[in-house]
Amino acid sequence: MIRLLACLTAATLALAAPASAQTSRGNYSDWHVFTLDGPDGLVCYALTTPTEMTPQNVDHGQVFFMVSSWANNQAREQPRFISGYTLRPDNPPRARIGSDRFDMFVADRDGFVEETEDERRLVRAMKAGAVMRVEATSQRGTATAYEFSLSGITAALNRVEELC
Repeated sequence: MIRLLACLTAATLALAAPASAQTSRGNYSDWHVFTLDGPDGLVCYALTTPTEMTPQNVDHGQVFFMVSSWANNQAREQPRFISGYTLRPDNPPRARIGSDRFDMFVADRDGFVEETEDERRLVRAMKAGAVMRVEATSQRGTATAYEFSLSGITAALNRVEELC
């Protein structure tokens, strides 16, 4: 639970920080690497946006998928789905890469993988895959789906590892 709270705090800071507080560290195909010097030290993360969002007739807000590591080893390669709306806790997001499925839990507008081993399994699948699909449901009950390109994720995570 302490790890989760630390991760939520640092991840929230990463997105809430002004663009000037984040430093771009490189682009790797569809993934971008940033660092942020937060209260608990340096946070490094790879970030991407969806290549496809459905349904097309709703306002999705800003949607991202990121994988974060902390220089102080608080967490390594922690995947996180970020929606532009509050998620429905009783119908949490699910990521799918090929036939592999990964259930998440909800923290407001974010989806996290609960078990550390499942985080590792998801990151391995991301490195081996081409496309990741994330399905989510808004607090209002709107079913949404996103496709994220995995092109460049391995190089981006290698850079994150170098930095943190």
